[in-house]
Formats: sequence, structure tokens, C-alpha cells
Amino acid sequence: MATAPANANLPLFYKDLMPLSSVDHADFHARSLETADFLINQHAVPLTSDEFGPASRFFPIVFSAGDNPVPLALMGLNEGVNTFVDGEGKLINPVYVPAYVRRYPFLLAKLRQDNDELSLCFDPTSGAIGQFEEGDALFENGQPSAATNAVLEFCKNFEEAGQRTGMFVEELKKADLLMDGEVSIQSDDNDKPYIYRGFQMVDENKLRELRGDVLRKMMQNGILGLIFAHLFSLQLMREVFAEQVKSGKMPQITEVPAV
Repeated sequence: MATAPANANLPLFYKDLMPLSSVDHADFHARSLETADFLINQHAVPLTSDEFGPASRFFPIVFSAGDNPVPLALMGLNEGVNTFVDGEGKLINPVYVPAYVRRYPFLLAKLRQDNDELSLCFDPTSGAIGQFEEGDALFENGQPSAATNAVLEFCKNFEEAGQRTGMFVEELKKADLLMDGEVSIQSDDNDKPYIYRGFQMVDENKLRELRGDVLRKMMQNGILGLIFAHLFSLQLMREVFAEQVKSGKMPQITEVPAV
């Protein structure tokens, strides 16, 4: 889940990337944003495997389609629908906020393709970083401030969690446990069910058929617990669907992709 600062291929949420510099940004501050407007129309957010436990209490956890699946926390079942924030981007109720969201507007990125070194960058369009009077100073006497070091540590931990997530997904693929997902949900105001596809999930039948030694290894390395968190979280799809209905955000079609 490492990212690179290529304007043509920026990560989700990011509109631009700029390396943080003690020279260019010596007097910059980082302030908290009261709203997250970048979440308003975002229905799926990347999730690390480290977060499956707390996230599974609030969001359905699925895997993106394709050969390189990524775990996703579903904040809505339809493109452009987020049932967890209001029209201004404020959380409607207290929920677990994925690390991918909390990391914004910072991230670690490669500045040169011939060098694997990661540098701390930020999105200058976010409104959170600038020459403000308020907020935390990013540099003090030409050196990174305590706030900047905390951000750097958080981003490093996120990258490490991303690597563990990649290994987790590889284990699922190696065991051939992922299958194309499909969820059918009946609405009271429609004769036909809403059918959601376009994501992957763990195949419970194949999970039950795994050899004992494979299951034992998955239990010992924590993978089995992650799988169960994912499977249990799928029950929340109907709750998210109900919130979409309640908020009047349902499409006028009966077959739509979830991710």
C-alpha cells in the first residue's frame, strides 16, 4: 500500500503531493479539520489487517476485485454514497476512523523511482497545512517538531501495517480462499432485491475444507482471527443498506457493484 507522488496516479483523497521541507515550510502549521469533505462521496476506504478488529464493529470489510485485492471498509454500498458522514463531511455518530483517513493529508512517498527511500509528503490542497497562526508548528529551529515526528511515526507504522496486510492477502490467495462476492438485499419499497457484486470475500466452504495443519498455522499466526472478523463484519451490509434507505440515497436500479 505504499504510494508514490505521481500526479497522474495519486492515492485516494490526494489531489496533489509536496515533500515537506524545513526550508520551504519552516513557518507552516498543521491544524485539525472540522470536516472531511473528501469522505462525503467515498463509499469504500482502504483498511489494513491490523484494523480488522475495531473496524469490524462498524463497517462491512470486503476485498477489492482483481488480482491484487485490498481490504476495504464499506461506508456505503453504492458508488458515491457514504452513510457515516453528513453533507458537510462530519461523522454522524462516533465510529472507528480507518488509519488511511487519519493519515491524510500526510503520507510517505518515493520521490525518485531509482531510490526506495520514502519521504514525508503532504497534500497542499487539503486546507490543513499552511502558514496559519493556529495549529501545531511543523518545524522548530529548523528541525522537525514533536508534532511532525509523531506524524512521521504514524506514517511509518501505516506503511508497516500495509506490508503485513499484503502478506495476509497473499496467504488468502495461496490458500485459494477468496471468491467473487455477491449480496442480495430485499427492500420494502421494491419487488426486486438489490444485488451487490464487484468485490471479493472469503469462501466459507473452502475455509471449512482446509487441512488441519493449514488451519492450525492460520490460527497461530493470527490469520484465522482476521478471517473471522471479516466474515462477521459482512452482517453489517444490511445495516449500511438500511441507512442508505433511511437517508434517501438509494439508486433507481436493482443491480449495482459494491466496490
